[in-house]
Amino acid sequence: MLELPYTSNIHGNAVRWGKVGDGPPLVAVHGTPFSSQVWRRIVPHIMDRRTVYYFDLVGYGLSEMREGQDVSLGVQNKVLAALFEEWGLTRPDVLAHDFGGATVLRAYYLDGLRYGSLTIFDAVALAPWGSPLVQHVRKHTAAFAEMPEYMHKAMLRAYLQTAARNELSKEALEIYSAPWIGPVGQPAFYRQIAQMDQAYTDEVEPLYGPLGCPVSVLWGVCDEWIPPEKGEALAQSLSGQACQLVSGSGHLVQEDRPEAIVAAVLKQISDHAR
Repeated sequence: MLELPYTSNIHGNAVRWGKVGDGPPLVAVHGTPFSSQVWRRIVPHIMDRRTVYYFDLVGYGLSEMREGQDVSLGVQNKVLAALFEEWGLTRPDVLAHDFGGATVLRAYYLDGLRYGSLTIFDAVALAPWGSPLVQHVRKHTAAFAEMPEYMHKAMLRAYLQTAARNELSKEALEIYSAPWIGPVGQPAFYRQIAQMDQAYTDEVEPLYGPLGCPVSVLWGVCDEWIPPEKGEALAQSLSGQACQLVSGSGHLVQEDRPEAIVAAVLKQISDHAR
């Protein structure tokens, strides 16, 4: 498990974060409905070459969860920009997944952040997006938030499994489920779904173009949440290069094929150092 010993107050939200390793900075940004623990099998393999910064998005993981909180994509890029300033970072390497992809792209095009390199995979970036579950929950948020805990737990675990090609381990299911269980976590889970709005990617999609830094786009071949065709289109927009398809993996590449992410990051930072 990654430790998140630090707390920063950003735009009225308590954001938990951590850093490990040695060398130039690399920032890892997770997606939904996960937390920075998605990097627990990645960070140990790159921390001898990079100081890795990771955090839980507002409303996720160990970061603050509260009623009435804005946890949309519209706030996450502002939080990322504030963390860059607090950490004193100018052009770190960046690793991003799912909503983390939308966050780093919004921060680049809207907030002026710049990266030394970007490794992005299975990202929420191109319309349309949003699973049938997301669409249904957005229509009935209150009913889902108040359902009996045993029903919520069963649905949550089933939903998490659809992100992976292979069966998730008991450990992984417990890690990803834990923040979303209980009187605070359960409504927070449905809160973040209720605030999923394609308008936040529609806002920046027309701006997509070369980022002025090396970009690698990876995608799970068996991603049932966002099809590989989106990865191919995103790769062309951001770099003009081919998308690297990851065999035997679904949306949650960190669990299905963590070695593919490690290899991509190590190659990226090695090429970047030349």
